[in-house]
This record gives sequence, structure tokens and C-alpha cells, in this order.
Amino acid sequence: MLTNLRTSLLRAALVGATLVTTAGCAGGSADEDVAYVARDVETLYAEAQRRLDRGNTLFAAALFDEVERQHPYSPWARRAQLMSAFSYYIARDYNKSIRNSQRFLSIHPGNKDAPYAYYLIALSYYEQISDVNRDQKITEQAKSALREVNRRFPQTEYAADARLKLDLVEDHLAGKEMEIGRFYQRSGQWLASAARFRNVVERFDTTSHTPEALYRLTESSLALGLPDEAVKYAAVLGANYPGDEWYEKAYKLVQDKAPAAIGG
Repeated sequence: MLTNLRTSLLRAALVGATLVTTAGCAGGSADEDVAYVARDVETLYAEAQRRLDRGNTLFAAALFDEVERQHPYSPWARRAQLMSAFSYYIARDYNKSIRNSQRFLSIHPGNKDAPYAYYLIALSYYEQISDVNRDQKITEQAKSALREVNRRFPQTEYAADARLKLDLVEDHLAGKEMEIGRFYQRSGQWLASAARFRNVVERFDTTSHTPEALYRLTESSLALGLPDEAVKYAAVLGANYPGDEWYEKAYKLVQDKAPAAIGG
């Protein structure tokens, strides 16, 4: 039932990888025998739910799809659409989960369970976020989908979890900017590195990467022959993160490399 779906979706968000790993190990295959056998809708739906409860998630998804195929105009078909999307999510087939959730929303945009479909889309993108050494397109998609959940349903438990995940996404994107900026520094491309670090300070100023970004801007400014700029960034670092190790390093750096600028 959809009441159970609400609980399951929230649990999936909060438990995260543990639930996905457990279910994924017994995921089964969507290629198992789902040959057409006419069955009444209650029996078919109950079998799909039984398979899902046993962790046979891909086969459950195929059976939920069969509910809709055999009984397209029944109330069970609408339930089965979202349960199919949820089953694919638990099986880590995120693209099918997104596609089925989007299809549900296109057919039932004002349905009371629409918030869960939006949330499931966001979770499916979020679970695919890769490390900072790879392309971050999927991270941007996760960010956009999480923002959509928060924008549309700000008072729900789903929006609350989306906001927490948005903080992590922001930190991840900032980490990617830092990784690129450090690469430019190592290559001696100081203007390019400074642009990346400024992006962190301006766009991701609430993340854990901001102190280091300010320190790297101090370094880059000195390398570019801009001691006053270096002192400015070190001062901002000191004002906002006075006890941070990056401030201590920045202070020593400008003392060593730009003592005249400090005195001025």
C-alpha cells in the first residue's frame, strides 16, 4: 500500500547505503520469467509486494509493471507505477527509477503521492554522485532535483532530508572546484587556479572547503605578484576562521613573502 511506500521511501533516505546494499544483494533479475499470465489485479500486486519484501527487487519491479500492463485503468495501476520506481531504486537501477517516477508525474501530476515521486527522482540522482575526480554532471542533476523537492514541498519530511543532502552536494561541488584549482596551481596556471578558488569562496562559502580556498587565493596572489591581494585574503581568512590551520599557514606565508604589504 502507499502508506507503506511513504515509510519505505523515508527509511531509504535516512538509512541510505545500508538499505540499498542489503536489498541489492538479493535483487534478482528483471529477466526472470514474467511471461504474460492473466491474473486478477489483487493477486498480481500482492505477488509483486511479496517479491519486494523478500528483496527480489528487480523481479518485483517487473511484476509491478505487469500490474499496470494487465490492469491499466484500475487504481492499482497508479500504485504499481510508483512501487515499480521504488523497486528499481532499491535495486540500484537508478535510470529506470527516474524514468518511471517521471512517467508517474506526467500522468498524475497532482496526485497526493507526487512528492514521493519527486523525492525518488532526487534520491536516484543523489546515489549516483561520483568522486570529485570525475565529471560532475550527475551532481548538478542531483542538486537541481533536491532543490525541486524543497521548492515544491518545503514543509514535508522529504524537503527536510533534501536540504541536508543539498549541503553535502554543495560540499562535493566545492571539492571538485578545489581539485581543479590545485591542479592549475601545480601547473603554474595561477590565474586559472585563482578563478576556481574564488568560485568556492563566492558560491560555496558555507562549505568546509572555504578556509583552504582562501589560503590558496593567498598563494595564487603572491605568485601573481599581488601582495596586497594576498594580505586581503589572509585577513578575510583570519576574520572568519581565526583558529583554523589554514589561517596560520596564510599568516606565515604573507609574513615571509609580503612583509611590506602587511606593514602598509
